[in-house]
Order: sequence, then structure tokens, then C-alpha cells
Amino acid sequence: MFTAHEVAARRAVEAASFEDLYLSQHREVYAAMWLVSRDRHEAEEITQDAFVRALERWDRVRHADNRAGYLYRIAVNLHRSKLRRLARGARKTAQPSPEADPFEAADDRDAVGRALTTLSEGQREALVLVEWLDMTDEEAGRILGISPITVRVRRHRARANLRPLLEPGDEEDR
Repeated sequence: MFTAHEVAARRAVEAASFEDLYLSQHREVYAAMWLVSRDRHEAEEITQDAFVRALERWDRVRHADNRAGYLYRIAVNLHRSKLRRLARGARKTAQPSPEADPFEAADDRDAVGRALTTLSEGQREALVLVEWLDMTDEEAGRILGISPITVRVRRHRARANLRPLLEPGDEEDR
């Protein structure tokens, strides 16, 4: 049986560990979710929900070999769930998708963002996790629930699809 002091000390250590995870990963998870969703508010919401879920499952998360990977997996799954809900709602209402803002600045970041939207969800997720977040194919595969070779194939196809859209000198409006 633990004393009240020992229980309080243990909770403080666990909270500090979660706080360390939050401080070290919040910006990266947000960046990944922004790249995947292309919406700041959506990325903020998914990031916040991912950390809430991680805290709710802290007993599992804190024992994970790769806490950051576990967190990214939660965030990606939340994003996928939201997309499925939106797709079901869209089928019911049959409303046209919103048009892109024509007044958006045409800088490099927007060009990359627009090009990313042309990729399939799987290609975009694999590309973001490996290329932007420096995960290995194995880590990305565990997060996405696919094999490392599938991650490599998705990345290869994503780069092939992006190449003509991002080649220098092709500055026409997209």
C-alpha cells in the first residue's frame, strides 16, 4: 500500500512525463495535422483531441516504446474518423464542396499545400510522416497500420504526382 505522499509523488512524475510529451510534441503534431488537413482550426482541434486521448490512455501511452508515434497514430486516426463522418454527411446532403479562396497568395507554401491536396489521403499521410516528420518507414507504417514497403510505395507515388506540380518555372495559376 502506498502512502498519500508516495501516491502524490507518483502522480507528479506521471504528469511531468505527460507534460514533457506535450511540450516536445505539440508543435510537431500540429504541423503534421496542418499538412494533412490544410486547415489551421482543424489541425488545432485534432492536436488537442489527440493529447486529451493520450492523457486518458496515459497508462498505455507512458509504457509505449514510441510515445510520439502512439500520439501521431491517435491524431491520424482522429483525422480519418472526421473525414469518414464528413463523407457520410456529404452523401446525405449532397452539397458541392467549397471552392478554393481565389484571393490566396501564390507563395511557395500555398503551392505545396495545393499540390498536397491532389494526393490521396494515404500518399499524403505517408509523405508527411516520413518526409516532414523524419519518421522511418517502419514507424510510419506502425502509425498508419500498413507495412513499411507500402509506406515507401505511397511516398514514391506521392513524389511522382507532386513533381510536375512543383517544378520550377511552372508558375501558372492553379
